[in-house]
Amino acid sequence: MHGSILKHASSAAIAALLAVGLAGAAQAQKKYDPGATDTEIKIGNIMPYSGPASAYATIGKTEAAYFNKLNFEGGINGRKINFISYDDAYSPPKAVEQARKLVESDEVLLIFNPLGTPSNSAIQKYMNAKKVPQLFVSTGAAKWNDPKNFPWTMGWQPNYQTEARIYAAYILKNYPGKTIGVLYQNDDFGKDYVIGLRDGLGDQAGKLILVESSYETTTPTVDSQVVQIKGANPDIFVNIATPKFAAQAIRKLAELNWHPVHFLTNVSGSIGGVMKPAGYENDQGILTTAYLKDPKDAEWKNDPAMDEWRAFMTKWYPEGDQEDASTVFAYGVAKGLEQVLRQCGDDLTRENVMKQAANLNFEIGIYLPGTKIKTSPTDYAPIEQLQMQRFKGEAWERFGPIMSGEKGS
Repeated sequence: MHGSILKHASSAAIAALLAVGLAGAAQAQKKYDPGATDTEIKIGNIMPYSGPASAYATIGKTEAAYFNKLNFEGGINGRKINFISYDDAYSPPKAVEQARKLVESDEVLLIFNPLGTPSNSAIQKYMNAKKVPQLFVSTGAAKWNDPKNFPWTMGWQPNYQTEARIYAAYILKNYPGKTIGVLYQNDDFGKDYVIGLRDGLGDQAGKLILVESSYETTTPTVDSQVVQIKGANPDIFVNIATPKFAAQAIRKLAELNWHPVHFLTNVSGSIGGVMKPAGYENDQGILTTAYLKDPKDAEWKNDPAMDEWRAFMTKWYPEGDQEDASTVFAYGVAKGLEQVLRQCGDDLTRENVMKQAANLNFEIGIYLPGTKIKTSPTDYAPIEQLQMQRFKGEAWERFGPIMSGEKGS
């Protein structure tokens, strides 16, 4: 009797030790920073739901809808996404306030796809000092690809300098010697394009660019800037503006009956967001670049990836405008975050989030064929390819090869 009790006691003790050991092993495998638990991943976001760039608000709404869909399907590795999105009205001081709130009060694991070059510039030092990922920033400024100095910040879309160098190369090849007038937003967003354009034109920049006229996002219209540029009579008009101002400039050119060769930034190429409001009759022949499949392009009518996007929009974001390419952009970047979090597994530390983000190599069907999402610890630029396109009728027509505008390519 006595021996059997002892035997039981010792086997119970062994079982208990074993249980502790197994729990310890499980604990060792699961690693969490603030914002992550067994059941939840808290993601912060900052968007201009109001103010001069509110045309982009649909990006935040699409992302919220995508995470709702993911949660409905069981989340990521069994964890639900808690998406907390705040309005900064495209104002840098407000962005700083919202970033602090997300990191210090909400204790999010990371801030995902915050929008706007001025806003992201304002929070970049803070995010890096706090060692919180500022991930897949929604702006193409070149400075998000600087892992050495800002290891916690990463962009997503092709950068503006790359894009502007592609326009410069196109101008030198197809319009040699033609003069240029530039409208640009007077902040990091606009200046990045001007740097890329001048860079791409090289020693001809000084001779070809006759006028550069800037506007502030607080101004109601860019009409006077367009009139000033027309006064210099350039052959080519480069429209470096966010959607509201880009559409105003297109309309003003029509009003002035002025028809230069017209280049538009990729961020303002949305048919639903810019081209339609500007008036299709005023858009003919405008040039820009693309890396997304445009939802209004008949070429993608029966495309499986675009069908999947349409089904998602219809079910999860029915009030969203399926003609606005911003919703396609948001869907793609949300898939990018999903990929990073899946790669993280049970190691949901901020450090591992950045490690996985810097180790991507996959494709998303809603991007143009041949476009890869690729990063490395020394290359924080996920997408680097673009294709030229021209506006015709009520749609963009792509032409030429998929190009990379990286320096030296």
